Amino acid sequence: MRVKRGFVNKRKHNKIFKLAKGFRNRRKSCYSIAKAAVHHSLAFATRDRRTKKRTFRRLWNIRISAACKALGLSYSRFIYGLSKANITLDRKILAELAVSDSNTFAELVKIASQNQPQTAKAA
Repeated sequence: MRVKRGFVNKRKHNKIFKLAKGFRNRRKSCYSIAKAAVHHSLAFATRDRRTKKRTFRRLWNIRISAACKALGLSYSRFIYGLSKANITLDRKILAELAVSDSNTFAELVKIASQNQPQTAKAA
């Protein structure tokens, strides 16, 4: 018996066209081109989710570093001092404190500077 695949194909194509919504020209209306465009876009989306994490971490490090330098301590010594004091705040929270709550951040810098090794204080 012959099997007609019209409904199955239509559903498969519509799934791709739904993902290609907003694309330009034949990338939204021609199945084979839309399929390639959707596969590329999904690959780029996966790649860029990772890139976004990397970019934000760089931004947070820059903000923390600038706030530390304004208070007379380097970024690396600040992070080292926090780890020695067993303060486990991540960089996202530290950057937010540096921008919005400078008094609390200054207290953290004070704690971090007290937990420096003896050679670092002499230098």
